Amino acid sequence: MNERDRQMKPMTRQQAMEKLAGAEYGRVVFTQHAMPAIRPVNHLVSDGRIIICSHDDSAITAHAGHDGGNVVVYEADQIDPRTRTGWSVTVTGLARPVEDPALIARYQQALRPWVADAMDVMIGIGTDIVTGFELTEADTGN
Repeated sequence: MNERDRQMKPMTRQQAMEKLAGAEYGRVVFTQHAMPAIRPVNHLVSDGRIIICSHDDSAITAHAGHDGGNVVVYEADQIDPRTRTGWSVTVTGLARPVEDPALIARYQQALRPWVADAMDVMIGIGTDIVTGFELTEADTGN
């Protein structure tokens, strides 16, 4: 299979959010010291937002802040390196700390941190702009 044997097909917002909801992890992109920073994180999709967990003194927690939030990008994908097929979803929105104690408790039960540190800060990322595409085998019309 070569590049001419594949096509890129855009996803609808709903398709992209469904792919994201089924993904095990993604990457959050934010600004740290006026430069782009990227962190791999696990997530869940709840009430139209992406939820990630962190700890009090992390860069992403400081970025989310309590002043109305800050813009971040969240990306997840699943691409087969052999066939070069799969999908990618990118979401742009405001990152804000989750403050509702009931939601925090619910998200803490659902998200399992990757490290032993206490991950007690839940951050919600809005889904203002959602784009996605699938890389599929080309339709040869046969």
